[in-house]
Amino acid sequence: MGCGEVRAVLSTCAQCIERLPTIAPNFAAVKVHRDLASFREVPRPVLTTGTFDGVHRGHRVILERLNEVARREDGESVLFTFHPHPRMVLHPDDSGLELLNTQDEKIALLEAAGVDHLLVIPFSRSFSRMTAVEYVRDILVEGIGVHAVVIGYDHRFGRNREGDIHVLRQLGEAYDFQVKEIPAQEIDRVKVSSTKVREALKEGDIRTADSYLGYAYPLSGVVVAGDRIGRTIGYPTANIAMIDPYKLVPANGVYAVRVDVRGSTHDGMLNIGTRPTISERSADRTVEAHVFDFSADIYGEPITVRLYARLRDEVRFPDLEALRAQLDRDTGSARGALKQMRS
Repeated sequence: MGCGEVRAVLSTCAQCIERLPTIAPNFAAVKVHRDLASFREVPRPVLTTGTFDGVHRGHRVILERLNEVARREDGESVLFTFHPHPRMVLHPDDSGLELLNTQDEKIALLEAAGVDHLLVIPFSRSFSRMTAVEYVRDILVEGIGVHAVVIGYDHRFGRNREGDIHVLRQLGEAYDFQVKEIPAQEIDRVKVSSTKVREALKEGDIRTADSYLGYAYPLSGVVVAGDRIGRTIGYPTANIAMIDPYKLVPANGVYAVRVDVRGSTHDGMLNIGTRPTISERSADRTVEAHVFDFSADIYGEPITVRLYARLRDEVRFPDLEALRAQLDRDTGSARGALKQMRS
């Protein structure tokens, strides 16, 4: 596959780039590239690749080594990834895909990790059929001009995952780029994986998930109108429409959260579930935040909640008065959990 064919492969999914979420200005420290053409000016790229969903503590071992090698080689660090997620393309009927980060969340985390560049290439079926040699020669070498690749011991690449660290070393010698392997013991000492994070979130084990991630798990969306029943019992809520349909929403229940809205941060509590006291027969899950000491009208505005502790299961109460009494107790529990988190 020649360079012209590679460009054709990438252009077949050019519309995917247009669907990438808008990147907020405060994430600008990470330079984001959405095609190979804009990337050729990057000097001595030192690259790692993968989906890095969650950018968890295990990922950060790789990113720390990436930045270390980039500094030593007088180059710039690059995370090379794909959009949409390969499973969306290869298994479009699979409704089970659940991601830990939106694009904007991932960019912010990469910035915090000190990565210089994020290269996002559209993933397509044609791209997935590239052999290991074609991928290295046409993308990494001719497309990116790679100086060094920093990769985990178990990394696979190319059609049918045919390439491994040994193949990559051989191709590095053939095309004059360095290969820096991160040994198993260095990665495995941080016993974290995206799968473990997802399992913890699905069980409602927020403390474990947050410890794996190294940060409080966020949910981001837009505030939409609800039935306003909460305000009748003294607990108005911001009903959150998620901005990414693939974002994993944790197990049903009530959580202690911190809420980012209108440029400031507030304590609060979050209900995830079907609201059985109010909507007895509804199976639709909702995400609703009650923001402590806050009364502004924020309909239509962006909001992010960061989850710190799960307080209890979602349960059905006999009436709204019983629900209100429980919410009073939840408020005390949430304030206590958040105070402990800050101490």
